[in-house]
Amino acid sequence: MMGFCRVFSRKGDGTVIPPYLNGGDEVAIVSPSFSVDSKKIEDAVRVLESWGLKTRLGDHLFLSDGPFAGSDKQRLEDIQKMLNAREIKAILFARGGYGAIRIVDKIDFSVLRKNPKWLVGFSDITVFHLWLGKKLGMATIHGEMPVNFGNSDKTPETMETLRDALFGGLSRIGWQGNVLRPAEARGEIIGGNLSLVYSLVGTAGDIETRGKILFLEDVGEQYYHIDRMLVSLKLAGKLDQLSGLIVGSFNKMEETTVPWGKSIEDIVSSITEEYGYPVYFNFPGGHAKDNRAFYLGRRARLLPGNIMKFD
Repeated sequence: MMGFCRVFSRKGDGTVIPPYLNGGDEVAIVSPSFSVDSKKIEDAVRVLESWGLKTRLGDHLFLSDGPFAGSDKQRLEDIQKMLNAREIKAILFARGGYGAIRIVDKIDFSVLRKNPKWLVGFSDITVFHLWLGKKLGMATIHGEMPVNFGNSDKTPETMETLRDALFGGLSRIGWQGNVLRPAEARGEIIGGNLSLVYSLVGTAGDIETRGKILFLEDVGEQYYHIDRMLVSLKLAGKLDQLSGLIVGSFNKMEETTVPWGKSIEDIVSSITEEYGYPVYFNFPGGHAKDNRAFYLGRRARLLPGNIMKFD
């Protein structure tokens, strides 16, 4: 869908919604985290061009400094330059891994107050989702990243929902999955990668959860790590006053020498058993073939039948 108004909107709850994209808009690709393969970025540019978008790449995008896409200073410069550029309407973070938390406190996000733009990514990009939500009350997009745009293993819905989210056509997502304590939930959707949500507790990006719908996903963790992080969030008061909880993909989980013997669904059900809110499992978001885009920082409803509907 194209042709939306250029003026950003502010919801009644104070949430800042950046302008949706139109054909001919320019978007940026930068990496705040690990280094990237130029071939994969070429594939991403072709996808974005097929959507009618122009692409600008970060000056240091293809550099390497250890595992990172350039030094902290170089990655920071790329991000700040794109934030400052009024003609850039969205910033797509090339990949995750690790590194965003090393530079987030040095980025001047205040430029987005007058010129909001969509920031897009997941995994390590959770750092930016939480920081912007806390500091600016600005909506962002949790979705696939450019290094995977050409991945033939991804479901069609992965890219379709991302395109729709950017152009303003995403209103609902349906999926198949179990529900603990089935009921409707309403509230702002927040969260992202569990390890990052956990890591930011006590920082300026510490998540505020009261009356909100929390989304969590992770990859490559040991089961007891997942249990420990969730219990820590519970002890920090992050789980007791939720409107609802969405459990995304938890792939490539690992056992220790002493088998944990419980699934992710078992762990979450046990830790949240004293609460009355619904828990929706198997949401197609995170490190999985089906990684559908959705808005963070926007109000939504979770409806019986596994439907996420944005207000």
